[in-house]
Amino acid sequence: MPKDIQSIEDLLVAAGTKTSIGSAPTGTENAQQAIEQKLHAVRLQEIEQETSQVAADSGIPYVNLKGFPISPEALQQIPEDQASAKKTLCFLYSGTEVRLASTNPTSEEAKQLLFSVTERLKANGKLYQISNDSFESAFTLYKSLPKIHKIVKGVKVTDKELAVFQEQIHNYADVQTTLASSNITDTLVILMAAAIKLNSSDIHIEAEESGIAIRFRVDGILQDVATLPREEWKQIVSRIKLISGLKINVTDRPQDGRFTIYLKTGDTDVRVSMIPTAWGESVVMRLLRPSAIAVEFSQLGWRENMKKALTREIEKPHGMIITTGPTGSGKTTTLYAILRYLNKPGVKIITLEDPVEYKLEGINQSQIDHKKEYTFAAGLRSILRQDPDVVMVGEIRDLETADVAINAALTGHLMLSTLHTNDASGALPRFIAMGVKPFLIAPSLNAIIGQRLIRKIHEDCKEEIKLDEESLARVKKIVSEIPPAAGETILPESEWKFYHGKGCAVCNDSGYKGRIGAFELLLMTDTIRGALSENLSEYKMRELAIEQGMITMVQDGILKALDGSTTVEEVLRVVGE
Repeated sequence: MPKDIQSIEDLLVAAGTKTSIGSAPTGTENAQQAIEQKLHAVRLQEIEQETSQVAADSGIPYVNLKGFPISPEALQQIPEDQASAKKTLCFLYSGTEVRLASTNPTSEEAKQLLFSVTERLKANGKLYQISNDSFESAFTLYKSLPKIHKIVKGVKVTDKELAVFQEQIHNYADVQTTLASSNITDTLVILMAAAIKLNSSDIHIEAEESGIAIRFRVDGILQDVATLPREEWKQIVSRIKLISGLKINVTDRPQDGRFTIYLKTGDTDVRVSMIPTAWGESVVMRLLRPSAIAVEFSQLGWRENMKKALTREIEKPHGMIITTGPTGSGKTTTLYAILRYLNKPGVKIITLEDPVEYKLEGINQSQIDHKKEYTFAAGLRSILRQDPDVVMVGEIRDLETADVAINAALTGHLMLSTLHTNDASGALPRFIAMGVKPFLIAPSLNAIIGQRLIRKIHEDCKEEIKLDEESLARVKKIVSEIPPAAGETILPESEWKFYHGKGCAVCNDSGYKGRIGAFELLLMTDTIRGALSENLSEYKMRELAIEQGMITMVQDGILKALDGSTTVEEVLRVVGE
């Protein structure tokens, strides 16, 4: 009991009335209300004193936020739902100083939140102890203040800041030098600046026994760019987890997150994947830059005959077009290029993706959610009720999705999707293995694309070379098997020329810069439709497709090597024979 109020008797006197303990209350109704208010005030005062003592015992500063002037700018540093869940809010922000108050400031959640806010604002921060009542009093301000925008997870990097680091980085070796001369708080910004400058699609950060390995994937090839001291691992991985919405204290199971790099020139989404390894965790950050998929259909690397044939198929008002290939073979880029080609006034296009990685203007993109049972099959049924002209489904994984997609293709929709098979010939047996009836596949399927991505020779350091006898023999064999029905004009062997990139500073001595596709296009001819059966083998389908004039991926790649776009070595490395 506070010293200034010794008993209930004192309360009654203070309220302007008189009674004894245990007797019936006397006085007016207002007097009784005053008593109740005084009792409540005493209880609150006791709670605040107890909270203050807990804070003192823990060595944490204490504050009472009841009546404290909290600015909207301070409050909006933590979203309302997050503040409610973690009983923590921001009550002071001056630009260089930030103060958070929590009912449990010693908890890991409160500490993580403080770290997240101070890192994002680049400000000094401190946690304060508050009571539950103090928190509830301050929390009501979320309702009374003007609209407060939720904080989006991300890294605010100014164009100027990015340019400073990019000026220091011209090759892989410069990444190591720049990191070595900078403090650890700049590590993530430097890696992002370097990845964008060097045109990397992925950043790999791997914990090893003696250090931290940093690698970039450039044009599909992993490149070692830097090594950091082992003792920096915890700080680096904690920062990545915080900004991508992952749990810092979870290290023994995979986690997936996402954050955004905010720039005036355009935002770049970064998809984060973490898995536990022997020495810590392996982190992969994929940079989802809009420019990476802003490729027109005509720029994909199609040979003229194949491009004309595919164009005829995608201009049909209904049917299905499937792209096949492993992860990283450019299937999404191809589908988006087709969608961009079809995206014209009067055409409604809807996509169903998992997840939506790139935003396409003028196209309705929907993301599946397994937790809400919004699957490819369920979503596709809903999409068809939207009366679309063109539908793109990210992947056909099961019979249910395949059935709905095929029925859509048969009922007046152009359907685009992907299938995980090694080549175009394997798609038809794969559908049949799923349980799709051959008599449904035949009328619904228009074309199947098989593809890989091969590196292009860097034009600035391109030079003619002479192939060794073994490689030349392989080229001859591949070219000799190109079917006459393909209609390709092939130069006589005496006129063949081969090239490579000798390497320069611009291409980091790789001899390559950029990638194009190596394609094969299987068209559903009457002969192939007639051959469909539940016993159809991939080998038989491939044989039939070649007889009908299909050029295989390796043949397409070799023809591109003869054109001087790539090397024989690159084609055989990626596609094989």
